[in-house]
This record gives sequence, C-alpha cells and structure tokens, in this order.
Amino acid sequence: MTGNRVQALLDEMRDHQPDHFAIVSRVREIVLQAGPSISEEVKYGGILFSARTPFCGVFFYAGHVTLEFSQGAALPDPHGMLLGQGKLRRHIKLLSVSDIKDRHVAAYVELARQAAGD
Repeated sequence: MTGNRVQALLDEMRDHQPDHFAIVSRVREIVLQAGPSISEEVKYGGILFSARTPFCGVFFYAGHVTLEFSQGAALPDPHGMLLGQGKLRRHIKLLSVSDIKDRHVAAYVELARQAAGD
C-alpha cells in the first residue's frame, strides 16, 4: 500500500511538474541505494525515508525541491550546503538535477543514514 501511494505521487508529479519529477526521482534513487533496509512512505506532503528511524525526506514546492534531514542540525556540514535555523532539521534546496551533484546530495544522505543507526 505504501508503495502504491509513493507511485501515485510520482505519477502525478511526472504529469504536472516534470522538472520536479526529474529531481525527486534522482534523489529517491540515491536514498534507496544508500542501504538495504531503507523504506519510504508518503508523509507530510512528500516522501519520507527511514532506516531504523526517519532520516530524510524529499519535498516539492512551487519553485524548488528540498531534501530535508530529520536530525540535520547534528550532521557535519563539510560542504556548507545545509540550510535552516531550527533546533533539529536542516535541508538542501534543489532547483535542477545538476544541483544534486553540485550540492553533494549523496554524501549528505550517507551521513544522515549513518546517524539514523542503520
């Protein structure tokens, strides 16, 4: 059932926001490849990823996509990409598919997954 909700969200995005779909699809691939026990679900209007606990999510807005880290304030930020001032969360804003590499998304996903204890 969760997979059906994720696919339905992706299908709608592909039909109505193709630029966002390309970004979300690539980020989703990176996150799901980060470990064997990662699950995903539609929650809070986006796709939330969990290992033992939720560690990141991809969310889309009118002009951009964000990759949000549940415990982002505690993550190292070796490339200075994490945005936000909250007590816990941090995010990376993505405007294009090329931002995924340029903003070191795979490295931050790995840091977040490790921090989640998987």
